[in-house]
Amino acid sequence: MESDRLQPALFGGLLIGVLSALPLVNAGNCCCCLWVIAGGMLAVHLRQQSSPFAISSAEGAYVGFLAGLFGGVLGVLLSIPIDVMMGPFNRRFIEWVLSANPDIPAEIRDMSGRAAGPGALVFKLLFGIVTGAVFGMLGGLLGVALFKKNAPPPAPGRVDVLPPEQ
Repeated sequence: MESDRLQPALFGGLLIGVLSALPLVNAGNCCCCLWVIAGGMLAVHLRQQSSPFAISSAEGAYVGFLAGLFGGVLGVLLSIPIDVMMGPFNRRFIEWVLSANPDIPAEIRDMSGRAAGPGALVFKLLFGIVTGAVFGMLGGLLGVALFKKNAPPPAPGRVDVLPPEQ
């Protein structure tokens, strides 16, 4: 049963991670974590397609939660080489902005020259995991509402009621 949830969550996390790491495209997350919610919805859609019955809201939230966790980690891991490649361009752009705006305070100018260290990477990872989990779960719940099947959930099994032991 867990593998039925894991594969859709991995695909949803892949969508979250790739779109959240790409420059310019990652700006979509400024709109209520768009890519994270979309990844949670994708995971639920894939899970619903593999199930003969309608999945519950709890299962949708769980699959979206897993997709958000995977996406948060993958997004940070993919952003590392992208940040390394874009570093020289970003530095030139910041220098251009600072030279065009002489009114920027000296404190801000000093902060713009600092390189991000391992502490910033850890913060980015923790922030990505937490926001990915929360908004992925919301995307999963939204996906359950949008992609639900008309088939009822499976009937509960027979429950034998035993008399209390004395």
